[in-house]
Amino acid sequence: MAKQTSKPTDQPAESKSVKTTKKAASKAIEATPSASEDAAVKKPAAKRATIAKTAETVSADQKPSKAKAKKLEVVQSTTGLKPVEPYSRFTDFDIDLFKGGKHYKLYEKFGSHVVEHHGVIGTYFAVWAPNAQYVSVIGNFNGWNSGSHSLNPRWDASGIWEGFIPHVGVGETYKYFIKSSSGETLEKSDPFALRWEIPPHTASIVADTFYEWKDQDWMANRYKHNALDKPYSVYEMHLGSWARSSESPDEFLNYRQVAEKLVPYITEMGFTHVEFMPLMEHPYYPSWGYQITGFFAASSRYGTPQDLMYLVEELHKAGIGVIFDWVPSHFPGDAHGLYRFDGTHVYEHEDVRKGFHPDWKSYIFNYGRNEVKAFLISNALFWLDRYHIDGLRVDAVASMLYLDYSRNHGEWEPNIFGGNENLEAIDFLKEFNSTVYSNFPDVQTIAEESTSFSGVSRPVFTGGLGFGMKWMMGWMHDTLKYFARDPIYRKYHQDQLTFSLVYAFTENFMLPFSHDEVVYGKGSMIGKMPGDDWQRFANLRVLYSFMFTHPGTKLLFMGGEFAQSEEWNFQYSLDWHLLEYDSHFGIKETVKALNQLYRSEPALYEKAFDWTGFEWIDAGNYEQSILVFIRKGIDRANDLLVVLNMTPAVHHNYRIGVPAAGNWQEVFNSDKKEYWGGGVGNFEPLASEKEEWSGRPDSITITIPPLAAVVFKRNDASSAKAKGDKA
Repeated sequence: MAKQTSKPTDQPAESKSVKTTKKAASKAIEATPSASEDAAVKKPAAKRATIAKTAETVSADQKPSKAKAKKLEVVQSTTGLKPVEPYSRFTDFDIDLFKGGKHYKLYEKFGSHVVEHHGVIGTYFAVWAPNAQYVSVIGNFNGWNSGSHSLNPRWDASGIWEGFIPHVGVGETYKYFIKSSSGETLEKSDPFALRWEIPPHTASIVADTFYEWKDQDWMANRYKHNALDKPYSVYEMHLGSWARSSESPDEFLNYRQVAEKLVPYITEMGFTHVEFMPLMEHPYYPSWGYQITGFFAASSRYGTPQDLMYLVEELHKAGIGVIFDWVPSHFPGDAHGLYRFDGTHVYEHEDVRKGFHPDWKSYIFNYGRNEVKAFLISNALFWLDRYHIDGLRVDAVASMLYLDYSRNHGEWEPNIFGGNENLEAIDFLKEFNSTVYSNFPDVQTIAEESTSFSGVSRPVFTGGLGFGMKWMMGWMHDTLKYFARDPIYRKYHQDQLTFSLVYAFTENFMLPFSHDEVVYGKGSMIGKMPGDDWQRFANLRVLYSFMFTHPGTKLLFMGGEFAQSEEWNFQYSLDWHLLEYDSHFGIKETVKALNQLYRSEPALYEKAFDWTGFEWIDAGNYEQSILVFIRKGIDRANDLLVVLNMTPAVHHNYRIGVPAAGNWQEVFNSDKKEYWGGGVGNFEPLASEKEEWSGRPDSITITIPPLAAVVFKRNDASSAKAKGDKA
């Protein structure tokens, strides 16, 4: 997978020029803190107003103000409190868990938290900088003075620096000033910050994740939607380029504006889930979100944490699950980020052979360090906990599994057994999945893993990595290669379609046509199809039909559902105007119908990962490039007969064997006129005949449309005889 690298920002002082406005500070403070935070911060409106007033006092101006910092000193002196008061949210047990890599809710401890201490509202700060000799908090409230608010190092060798700063509230921008053991000085944003300034500015912002959720029905019943024997059809999207305002095409829609457009659209299209490319804070927009600096912060480009929660909630209320892309594989080297956080290699592996990614010019987490493992697993749980996310798609798993990934001979070091497996990363992934499923058994983790590594989606207790699903990259590449060929040559390459069924049930596979297939000169989905306009659109319809009838769950990147003509460009909105053309509208209607078929026919999802749910009838008609197979569910009365024609030839009176006698009704046809097809089909039920064909005692003769898929199901009383039969 190719992703653009992050552009380093070597000017951390940029963040000093932008402050939170009075309006933003007032709005942010209206919410009370999360129920999981200290009870001390749950204050009545009068005290919340005091915090808001404090935030306004220290955050309103657009330039750092020494006068403002002086005012804060005066306020502090009247309370009798020091600029930084000794205070801690950590217990001895917390520290033991953190050191052991087993503290999975570090977001409740680290970062910035508004609390009350000695009757005064302020903010508690805690940061891990184990090799620093001095750490202080700098921000608008003290004129970015590195010497006025120094944090206290803990006495337990945990490497944690902490302290309570009175009268600093929600909305305040800040960073950590760090003096390393070598004397180097750094200004770092907070790794646990819940909110950041809008890039290119880089400061952290004191915030909370309180939200009065209204998705209780979904949360109580989502196990029904996320189960492996239920339909799982995913719409993958990049929020910044899905749609933009027609009046201001250069401006992003915010999370709430996206919700207004996205929820009815996904409902209409019939997808069961939406997968967002990373929404965590990232400094370089062309990285598409895969170069993260703020792992605990929703991207401020699109609004506040609560705005993103609203988007998730609205999708849930419409019965749509939400998956976030998650990137524990690497991070950028921006000056304000995790790289050399305290002047040493804290988060990344110090050995460049393990700690630097040559493809993306980024840095790789040290999976063998307990505190780093706890940071990453806590981050995964954070999004599931605070944002009600229903799944995590883990990016670039293959790059984590292998020490020699994208490295030449001599650029990597074998593991202790002489192999190329990254044993520390493997242990981390197992622990990540075990922890996620033990805390949130009704979610899914999905691996983007492109190799033949064994057991990616098998339970940890059987030796697997523990993911719920794995992307079926081999199927995707083979299928796209096949469909790129002129139909006249496809008879020589039919094995590219049939080979996937050799290994289809070795993992819980998701079939992806993802963003990676429509960038970097690969062209759009419709652009990959050969032939004239009619053939190109017919090819795309049968391609999608193959995906939806093939065993496995489904994923389609935005724009593919209406045949976006141009390759995806993250800088612009999708070309929604194409839906004015019948050909593009027909693709949209095809995908809508396929989602409806998938969700309504148990044979397509009940045994998606079980070999007993699939059976070939005819995989050997190379000359005519026709495939015939059965999809089976628990109840054999629901069996579906799928016929795929990969050439523009129409076939009349084509005989096929059927799994059971009866009347077979066409329930889907990709050549329908409303899909911009030719309208060739089977319009009446077809009665089976006692004529053996393809090893079956019963058969039917059908009409097969050109470059099309047709699906049949028994619709008469004879199907009731099979009710209750097992596959």
